[in-house]
Order: sequence, then structure tokens, then C-alpha cells
Amino acid sequence: MTRSTLGEEAAFADLTECHRRELHVHCYRMLASFDEAEDAVQETLLRAWRGREQFDGSPLFRAWLYRIATNVCLDSLRRRSRRLTSMHSFAEVPWLQPYPDRLLDEIVPTEETEQPDAVVVERETIELVFLAALQLLPPRQRAALIARDVLGWSAVETASLLGTSVPAANSALQRARATMQQHLPPRRHEWSADEPSVAERALLGQFIEAHERGDAALAVSIAAQDIRITMPPHPFLFEGLDVIAPLLATALGEEGGEWRLVATRANRMPTAASYLRARGDSEFRAFKFDLLRVEHGRIAEITTFGAELFPAFGLPLTLDDR
Repeated sequence: MTRSTLGEEAAFADLTECHRRELHVHCYRMLASFDEAEDAVQETLLRAWRGREQFDGSPLFRAWLYRIATNVCLDSLRRRSRRLTSMHSFAEVPWLQPYPDRLLDEIVPTEETEQPDAVVVERETIELVFLAALQLLPPRQRAALIARDVLGWSAVETASLLGTSVPAANSALQRARATMQQHLPPRRHEWSADEPSVAERALLGQFIEAHERGDAALAVSIAAQDIRITMPPHPFLFEGLDVIAPLLATALGEEGGEWRLVATRANRMPTAASYLRARGDSEFRAFKFDLLRVEHGRIAEITTFGAELFPAFGLPLTLDDR
């Protein structure tokens, strides 16, 4: 590679880097997987570099990158032939992963839009129920809805993104909206906000206290009667306090080991990162994330994920005793 090529590649990398995080969030919405979104962004930047001579140098560089990223995701979805036809719970979405808020907060305004890209990370468009519902849409409908209702693009811009006509893009959007309306909770607006509320943070504190004290009674007292727990990628589904209370007693009992929890945020939802020191072990080791959905002052749903993404959350894999 020549010196001039190296310089050109460095300049191009600088140009694309400021868009990396928002492209990652876009791919995450399309795919519902943090890891797959990372792969998609890498492929997007590679395709952009290879096709850089096709870009006309107009100020619409961001839109050009989004078009490439969308096509990368559509290609990925076609290869996997992965789409839900119905969904009762997150147990049916084994590829679902959480997204750290610390990375959502890295997104900054760009010169190509008059408003900050904060619209990209509003809670209603990043929480798990929205992501899971997106997985019910055919890929192009999914892309149309994200472009119009999340990114705020016009019908003309969306048609260009999808390489289709405006009527076709509008038709895809209408069908997507109808499907989403059927599968999103009707009272969703009542428990959605930009950040977890004071009440949600308080419940998270009690959730952490219950684990660290091994207090199953406290854990039961803050749970809704119809609480639901799922654990993607595992197909487990537990519903109702009568079913879940004995599980909590076992998990929080002495035989289960000792817990240390750290409050964090994922998908704009109150989240606990849990470390477990198993019997006979000398360290607290990264174990799981619990994302909490709160309704009417109780924990209505817990979505539990494994420890694979602790580094992405800026969390260590082990904790010192305290």
C-alpha cells in the first residue's frame, strides 16, 4: 500500500468514525443483536471504503453511509432467513441482546442534520419491547419504519434508502406500522421515558438489596403478581409470582452463593449487572444482566442476559470482595 493510499484511508476513517456509533445503533435496531450489529458496521465501513469513488462528495455523506448499512443488514437478514411470525415473549427472540446506555450517550450531533441525533436513542425506540416487535416485520418493512418513524426521514429519502419508489416505500411503512401497533403494549407510553424514573431507580435499588442480602421476601414484595422472566438466548419463560417465588428463594439462598450487584443502564431501562461468588470460589465473577420493566410501582418483567457484554458496559469481569 502506497503512502498516498495510507493517507487517503486515514482521512476516510476519520470521516466515518463520527458516524460509527449511530450506525451501530441503526444496525442494532435492524438485527436486535449487539454483536451482529458490530459485524454489520465493520462490513458497512469496508463497503464504503471500497465504493468511495461512487460517492459524489455531496453533503449527504451520512445518508450514503446509512444506505450502505441498511443494505448490509438486509443482506444479513436474507442469509439467516430469520424472522418471527408471532411472539408471546422475548424467549422467542434468542438473538436479542442488550445495548449499553453508555454507548448510546456517545452519539453526538453532526453537521448534516439540524437537530441532534438524540432522536436516535429515545427510549421508546431502543427498549426491548420495540426491538422485539421489529423482528416481526419483513426486513424491508423494518428498514422503512426505522427510517421514517425513528430517524425521521422523508418519504423521498426513505425510498432512496431502499432503492424503491415513494409509493412502494409508503406502502411498506403502512404495513409495518399496522403490525407494530398490534404487538406493542397499548399502555406503553405510560412507562416510557427518556431515562429511568425516580421510582424505577428506587425499585432497582431494592432489587439489588434483595440479591445482596439474600432476601427472597423482599424480591417477592417488589414484583408484580403477573411478573414475567425470560433469559435470551435460552427458551425459558417463567410467568406469575407463584411460579417465580420458589425460583427466587433458591437463587437467593445460601446454596446459590453470594451476590454483588452494580446498577447500570441498558436500552434506557433500569438494569443490574450481577456478580456471583459461588460456594468455594474466592472471587465475584460476572454472571448476568437483569433489565427491569416497571409498571404501577412493581417489577412487571425481568429480561436476563448472560455476562458476555460486561466489557461493552465498561464493567470488569471480576469484583474484589467488599
